[in-house]
Amino acid sequence: MRDGLLTAAGAAGTALVWHHLRQRRAEPWSARWERTNHAGSSVTLLEGVALVAGTTGTAVLTSAGWGGGALPYAVASLGAGSLGVLDDLRQDTDRKGLAGHLSALAHGRVTTGAVKVLGLVATGLVAAAVESGPPHTIAGHGVGALRAAGSVLVGGAVIAGSANLANLFDLRPGRALKVGTVVAVPLMLSGGGSAPAAVTLGACLALLPQDLAGTSMLGDTGANPLGAVLGVALIQRQSLAARVVTLGVITSLTLASEKVSFTRVIESTPVLRELDALGRPPR
Repeated sequence: MRDGLLTAAGAAGTALVWHHLRQRRAEPWSARWERTNHAGSSVTLLEGVALVAGTTGTAVLTSAGWGGGALPYAVASLGAGSLGVLDDLRQDTDRKGLAGHLSALAHGRVTTGAVKVLGLVATGLVAAAVESGPPHTIAGHGVGALRAAGSVLVGGAVIAGSANLANLFDLRPGRALKVGTVVAVPLMLSGGGSAPAAVTLGACLALLPQDLAGTSMLGDTGANPLGAVLGVALIQRQSLAARVVTLGVITSLTLASEKVSFTRVIESTPVLRELDALGRPPR
């Protein structure tokens, strides 16, 4: 019952912000958020702003019933969203992918992508530390202290990796939001982390129609926080061992994306191709 209400609240809050932003798309300042998508159509990245503002606002207003509180969610969403804004509005287009930005950093050039990567790591660590509770609850001595510190470090890496991974799916209309929905539903239905998953699910459902229509997209501003908050929902139910396994999966997928196009894999697999195209208007 509670999670259903949170989903509805997340959808309503995000839809309200999104409607407000769409009404102002003709104003001069919104031109900075306009891009051309893979099909050559003009789209706005303000959808990502709606996701961050709508979901964070909903989380804060409904946090009393969350148990663990909404602060880790807010840290992940606002932190990853702010870094996404930097990359969307001041992007270095001559470097692509995680390897490209880290390579530039190794050679002394700081790209916006490298700033985002390092910032996502910092955001993940802060969110994981907040999720673990006040400092006195994780401090200690010996093995216990090492496990607590390790849990925060791995949890932070999961949140940062999830933020980056979600962005890799934001290449076709509706894809990233569909992935977010598929991840959020089981998280919402299966215990710990259900509150942030429920709010995120509502946001995905509110934004999906326009995204599928190809008139807007999440951009880094929306895809990074989408992944980050789902990362928070994941670690809220996981032991240190489970976090390590999750980080291994995320790392493997991220490294694979440097060599293999997710879009090519999806389009060459009939079931995935049909699910990916579901809801999009025919070209």
